[in-house]
Amino acid sequence: MKTLDVSIVTENIKEMCIEANHFLSEDMKHAMKSALKTEEAFLGKQILEQLQENLQIAGDDMIPICQDTGMAVVFAEIGQDVHFEGGSLEDAIHEGVRQGYVEGFLRKSVVRDPIYRENTKDNTPAVIHYELVPGEQVKITVAPKGFGSENMSRVFMLKPADGVEGVKNAVLTAVRDAGPNACPPMVIGVGIGGTFEKCALMAKKALTRPVNEHSEIPYVCELEKELLETINRSGIGPGGLGGTTTALAVNINTYPTHIAGLPVAVNICCHVNRHAVRTL
Repeated sequence: MKTLDVSIVTENIKEMCIEANHFLSEDMKHAMKSALKTEEAFLGKQILEQLQENLQIAGDDMIPICQDTGMAVVFAEIGQDVHFEGGSLEDAIHEGVRQGYVEGFLRKSVVRDPIYRENTKDNTPAVIHYELVPGEQVKITVAPKGFGSENMSRVFMLKPADGVEGVKNAVLTAVRDAGPNACPPMVIGVGIGGTFEKCALMAKKALTRPVNEHSEIPYVCELEKELLETINRSGIGPGGLGGTTTALAVNINTYPTHIAGLPVAVNICCHVNRHAVRTL
């Protein structure tokens, strides 16, 4: 049994909120550099160069990569042999987000009520997803999600007869409808199966998978590659102004589902696809 004080969780969450909003993860850095080399359109290359310059300035001067520093989404994979002490784990996570956004001078974008819209002034509460796993470790992923791209996300409740072609059409429909509004080049998380809420959660989690790693399921791996190629032939391009780099990756997660359904969720993220991961 491992004992972990929740103050350690708070401190790490604080640091991760600041880190994710100022620095790209290594897989995203590599993907952006590769896109600059392969982009065929002159204007598309210019935009990618400007995005690279923005990333450099953000890191050098500790300025957020984007003015929308997102709503904090936290995935907590908790070993079943871990015991927390010192208070509530959930309170500790929210406190880490509060400290990160206040002390990091990050924009506070969360409102207390979806209708009355009073700002909480510290970007809490976070959206937290827990998963109980074997072992004595706690893996935390902090993924600040901006709403320019979040607003372009979709859930499709397909019929089983729609099959893989229906899945492809759903993903491409979401991307076409998003157009320039999701700040391309995008990363596209897809969840297939489960229920209405399960497919959406899988799509969100898919965005945190390194963009250079494909699904271990052969047909899903091929589907990821095919959709990425098709999306990059759409002509939307960097900034939505044309080009051959509309998306940097398509990451797909799947789950068993009911005989009568085929749920598909498409969670789109902008070119920064912010996330920080730590194991405690």
